[in-house]
Amino acid sequence: MGLPYVAAAADIGSTRPMRGSDGRPLAESVFRWIDPDLRYWEDRAFALRAAFIHAARGCSEPFYFAAGRFGSWRPNRALDAITNEGPIDTFGVTAAIVAPAYLPGGVIGAVVWATAEPGFEIEAVFAAHATQVHALALKLVATYEEAVTTGEATPARLTRREIQCLKWAAAGKTDAEIGDIVAISLPTVRFHITNAGRKLGAGGRSQAISRAATLGYIGAGEGHATSSPMRSRP
Repeated sequence: MGLPYVAAAADIGSTRPMRGSDGRPLAESVFRWIDPDLRYWEDRAFALRAAFIHAARGCSEPFYFAAGRFGSWRPNRALDAITNEGPIDTFGVTAAIVAPAYLPGGVIGAVVWATAEPGFEIEAVFAAHATQVHALALKLVATYEEAVTTGEATPARLTRREIQCLKWAAAGKTDAEIGDIVAISLPTVRFHITNAGRKLGAGGRSQAISRAATLGYIGAGEGHATSSPMRSRP
């Protein structure tokens, strides 16, 4: 694609770099960056400073960077907001394509393809290759995460009642209010929330809600529900 420099992170929330079977960071052995002295994988605060990584938190689709701004194949408010925050530290990059990789459990990885070539026609390259690089990023990050992660691979199965109770809890309802809305007793509400938390391996109500949300049991907007409570149908 004419973008010779690559940086990859399997989990942008982790300080651990991706490593090969020899234990060396892939940023040393496989990938290379524009500035060989920028050992970003050793900088614990790099993911907080890097606008490319910050943008991957707000956009799950591939996007590009050039001329001080971010763009994608459609208008994107998150990318526009990051562009408008002010000057972006490019770390020597003149143009780049970023492919976020959103995985189950709330993990976000990202792969960046970049160049230092002035005037690089990034929009044309993005239009031709965005779908391909997105698939490549997902394959890389998902395969790596599966190889290094231990624990239960099968997501917990929640019942309809457990999901109902967690959704209303996420909307800020008390156990008594949930019982009235769902038409079950207060002890039964507490049983369903506790049982859901046990299945999810959560240490409390808040963690159970958070894990249910990352697994797709609770929609992202459930915590901001404004609709009037209604009794559920049996």
